[in-house]
Amino acid sequence: MATATSAQRLLTAEEYGRLPDDGRKTELVRGEVVEMPMPYPRHGEICVQIAYLIRRFLEEHPVGRVIGNDSGVITEHNPDTVRGADVAYYSFARVPAGPMPRNQYLTVVPELVFEVRSPGDYWRGVVGKVNEYLKAGVSVVCVVDDPTEQVRVFDDDGVHPLGGDDALEFPKLLPGFSVPVRRLFE
Repeated sequence: MATATSAQRLLTAEEYGRLPDDGRKTELVRGEVVEMPMPYPRHGEICVQIAYLIRRFLEEHPVGRVIGNDSGVITEHNPDTVRGADVAYYSFARVPAGPMPRNQYLTVVPELVFEVRSPGDYWRGVVGKVNEYLKAGVSVVCVVDDPTEQVRVFDDDGVHPLGGDDALEFPKLLPGFSVPVRRLFE
């Protein structure tokens, strides 16, 4: 469960990005630094698998890039919120090819975000984060749930639960990408 650390005043995303790395996993939520528990290895394994599947597709279809490792995504301003997306996809239309900025967050959100649900995550909080991403302009948010081996795809059309051999596809974002949901859990 996330806990807020004490703060004298609200931070901006830029100020948050300049904080020294003290080894804690954090996000900025409405200007306050919130400590997050370190995920278990299975969480990381699923994140790497998702990133691998998308990256492999992008090698054949160079239309964008995939990032991971809780890279910061600004989802709200005044006060600022910076979330750590487990895996995200940016098209080259949104972020041109070439090196990503080293010392600043992007001014645009990704088109696609994957959040891998951790054992301590309550659905209410997960759905709140999903809505935050969607409100910020992310087109599709996928919540990957390891215990049930299901993916819930959130977009403008609602929520679409998928599992097993159901095809995970994003025809508007990644035309031609298709993998059975079970592959995310291998």
